[in-house]
Amino acid sequence: MALHALLRPITATTTRPNVIASTSIIGIMRKQPCSNMAAFHDVFKKAKHIVALTGAGISAESGVPTFRGAGGFWRRYNAQDIATPGAFLANPSLVWEFYSYRRDLVLSKKPNPAHSALADAEKQLADEGRRLVVITQNIDELHKDAGTKNLYELHGTLFKTRCTKCGSVNENRDSPICPAMAGKGSPDPDAEDARVEEGELPRCKKCTGLLRPHVVWFGESLDPDVLMNAQKELDSCDLCLVIGTSSVVYPAAMFAPEVAARGMPVAEFNIESSSSTENFGYVYVCNSFFLCV
Repeated sequence: MALHALLRPITATTTRPNVIASTSIIGIMRKQPCSNMAAFHDVFKKAKHIVALTGAGISAESGVPTFRGAGGFWRRYNAQDIATPGAFLANPSLVWEFYSYRRDLVLSKKPNPAHSALADAEKQLADEGRRLVVITQNIDELHKDAGTKNLYELHGTLFKTRCTKCGSVNENRDSPICPAMAGKGSPDPDAEDARVEEGELPRCKKCTGLLRPHVVWFGESLDPDVLMNAQKELDSCDLCLVIGTSSVVYPAAMFAPEVAARGMPVAEFNIESSSSTENFGYVYVCNSFFLCV
């Protein structure tokens, strides 16, 4: 069953037959954690405050590269080595090529049924006096495009810039982001680095300072306000969904285990078990978010 089909019957007043076969993995909620969909339906129906933690896996179904693991390369570079303050300081042109490519790619993508299912569930639950919040590690804004309102973007967004001089943050969906980036950013391993002069890179309209993507890079801290608000949601939720994230990047890696540790149910939907799977009471391992096996 597809993930989008998974959420919709849960919010209905009637229970549909369980047509999903899932992998059962030992966790701390039960000696034999539940992988029965009917049981999860019952938990979902009773929940008043639900938090969905999402990661790159949910957007992969829309054609957005995850840039993690063995395939996490752009050109000949490890993408995680480019997404750092040091890389930007050393070669802002290269970093902007990488992000220009990602911006243009995501602008061509649409939310998939999993994004839409969460947005639809948020609306329906609100009508019932219940709450659903999405906390995402993704920077593609596909949750927002799908209509999700209760949204915390832990790692920022591709479509905001921040001035390195005055700190001004602004939305920006220009394509290209500046004239010098037109046609740049090809992921081809044989592509030449553009080596754009710093003065031709994206500049602040207020002070002409150099702009950077408004994202949280490796080695940087999350926005304290975003983190505080996300933590409040996690501290008060009575059900947590983990969707498309391997839960290896901190502090997000501890979110779901913390919810499980205080006795609240956690349900994981992933293409493979994660390092935190054993902490969860409901586990559904899927080949994709459209075809669960």
